[in-house]
Amino acid sequence: MTDLARAKVRLEAALEELKIRQQRIADDLDEPLNADSSEQAVEVQDDVPLEQQAALLAREIGSVNRALARIEAGTYGQCVLCGDDIAPARLEVRPEASLCIDCARKEH
Repeated sequence: MTDLARAKVRLEAALEELKIRQQRIADDLDEPLNADSSEQAVEVQDDVPLEQQAALLAREIGSVNRALARIEAGTYGQCVLCGDDIAPARLEVRPEASLCIDCARKEH
């Protein structure tokens, strides 16, 4: 299996796991509130971290989808800012990476 094929398999597996996690959070957020008003207040407070996790997962899903699109377009492994190659070691750790290490440092 080529490095590109291996990256695609890893990204697809990560995407599936992220979607499962996203669905679990959505299910938790969709649960009806307790009839007791004091319990409702606690449940609403508990929803805030879940909503933050859902937003984070949505961003991660977007990153993985964009990486898969770059594979299809033939640009995977190239920095989206400068066009240089992204180090294979970086892609091994973060297969969804879209920036080379130099551009990533400049972004932060």
